[in-house]
Amino acid sequence: MNLTGKVAVVTGGGRDIGKMTSIKLASLGAKVVINYFDTKDEAEKTLEEIKAAGGEAILVQGDMTKQADIDNMVTKSLEAFGSEINILVNVAGGLVARKTLAEMDEDFINFLFKLNFNTVFLVTKAVVPHMPAGSSIVNFASQAARDGGGPGASAYSASKGAVMTFTRSMAKELGPKNIRVNSLCPGMIATTFHDTFTKSEVRVNVANGTPLRREGQAAEVADLVAYLASDESSFVTGNNIDINGGLAFS
Repeated sequence: MNLTGKVAVVTGGGRDIGKMTSIKLASLGAKVVINYFDTKDEAEKTLEEIKAAGGEAILVQGDMTKQADIDNMVTKSLEAFGSEINILVNVAGGLVARKTLAEMDEDFINFLFKLNFNTVFLVTKAVVPHMPAGSSIVNFASQAARDGGGPGASAYSASKGAVMTFTRSMAKELGPKNIRVNSLCPGMIATTFHDTFTKSEVRVNVANGTPLRREGQAAEVADLVAYLASDESSFVTGNNIDINGGLAFS
């Protein structure tokens, strides 16, 4: 795969899956705009790794729930790398907290949708006007959107389900412009997400219940993102692709 000359924007690109995606795309020749919110140290390390390997990238801090920050990110990309954006990877999002129905209120539901769905919508809307034919958008849904998620993850699961549906809709709408839109539905991937929100015994049980008998790695997810961003996947669009070691099938 060769992404030389292409510009990629990665939201939530400073750590975990976003970090490995930024590094992977840069290693294939893309010029990468790495967005981060509150993980400055990790984002700076990601930038250092890319530059040390001879790649090109910039950091842009911003809250992807805020239009002004999104507009600033797009402006910084155009200033640094020219008038086009060829690849958009919407990684930013999160679980925030595990809450049962009784524990949730409307504010919590609204915030989860704002964080996981509105960010995808707002960033996509801001970036698409700068995407030429042949461009690619990769969104991040979740296995939780397939199966409802673990205990206390209903709001997260529902918001990621919205990402899946939006992905299909945008594939239809943007297809005539030769812009492809896909999403990934990761299962148990070894990241700080699960370090924070999943008990160690649950992680062991899930890994043992997976045909490959292990958790996935962020770099493996990044490899799939790179494929979807590249011309090698030029006839692939509208898909919500599982990457979970065979734990669940769509």
